[in-house]
Amino acid sequence: MSAHRWGTGVGAVVVLVATGTWVMWPAGVDARLWGEVRPVIEARLVADSRGSGYGESVPGLGARWFCRARALDLEESGGRIRAGVDTLCVEYGVRDGALVECGGARIPQVVRLERDTDGGYRVLSRDQPPDGAGYAEWAKSRFGFLSRAELDDDAPAAALEAAARESFGLPANAPVQDC
Repeated sequence: MSAHRWGTGVGAVVVLVATGTWVMWPAGVDARLWGEVRPVIEARLVADSRGSGYGESVPGLGARWFCRARALDLEESGGRIRAGVDTLCVEYGVRDGALVECGGARIPQVVRLERDTDGGYRVLSRDQPPDGAGYAEWAKSRFGFLSRAELDDDAPAAALEAAARESFGLPANAPVQDC
């Protein structure tokens, strides 16, 4: 085989790899749009978590859910939004001046939203992976390679702890204990 043919073949492979990498690269997240849809997504997460925690059944804890969403990708088309997000929801309560963590979950999701007539957004659907078998395939089919890599990062709970301490009127250095 001639060097010319090898060069053409190698060039074609480089183009295919570059194209595949570009397709799998997460789309830039529009900060303005994310600022508009994030509170709607997080409010829906909190609403859907209510009634599912152990702490809510323990008298005196006053346990509530606190949720955060981190954008992995965000697409807008015709007033509809597709948000690929990494979510963290934790149930916190208070006992003897300490913040009590009763449970929580970190779950990647695809949230679809629609613009309302008043200019706000509403959640149309949330799609999340199955437990156990099928999780990896679900994530692979919904997120690009780099977005999936971000799912492997540790999700910091510090922002949720701070929000819970503030909500319960605890000092910033109040300890966190298990439920």
